[in-house]
Amino acid sequence: MSPEGFIQPGLFEDLQSKIDDDGRVRDQIRDIIQDLEKKEKPIISTLSNSHASPNGDVTALAKDVENNSIPALVTNISSLSELASQQPYYKFNQMWSRQMQDASFIVILCGWLGGFDKGEEGQLLTIEQVGAILKVPVNLKDRDVFHLTIEEYLQSLISLIDELARLARNSVTLGNYTRPLLISQFIKDLHAGFQILNLKNDSLRRRSDSIKYKVREVEDVVYDLSLRGLIKRDGV
Repeated sequence: MSPEGFIQPGLFEDLQSKIDDDGRVRDQIRDIIQDLEKKEKPIISTLSNSHASPNGDVTALAKDVENNSIPALVTNISSLSELASQQPYYKFNQMWSRQMQDASFIVILCGWLGGFDKGEEGQLLTIEQVGAILKVPVNLKDRDVFHLTIEEYLQSLISLIDELARLARNSVTLGNYTRPLLISQFIKDLHAGFQILNLKNDSLRRRSDSIKYKVREVEDVVYDLSLRGLIKRDGV
């Protein structure tokens, strides 16, 4: 047996140093994420005003968020990207995944409401378009850096479906009887798309199973409008 024994001198001191380094990085990431959350919550609250906006005002609301709120969000995400990209991606990515889902949801809801030069309700932004707006790469396979994942984008689509199902009901209260039809077809199309996917992520798979209930919920709204004779039909 060597004089030093079986354990290399300084082994645990070296391990503690690495733990301390990871802790400092984790704290820095946490600070950025907390700031990101503080920016996201009021934006989501502002977008929820679409549930009480008169016809035609939701696109103006989306454009206001696009021009006055999302740039600050992008700046914060850029800071997160710069720091996170200095570390192995999957070492810390669970820390910011929910916030990136929310950021993606904000962008696609803005797009659906007519923002980002869509000009009308009902348009869906692709993951590439969302990444371009947030100024982050998407679904990277060849580089170990910060990016928006497919799973995060899909989670944000399910959040969009939840939001639109609520918007369909509230639109009727505002006297908008055409939007529920648009939402109904849109959600059905998304549901059909999700059914094609072979999802491995347990959380994503469980949430996607709930889409069929949102489809039925909006169908019930449309059916009620039809029974009340509030849906305009061509030639009538």
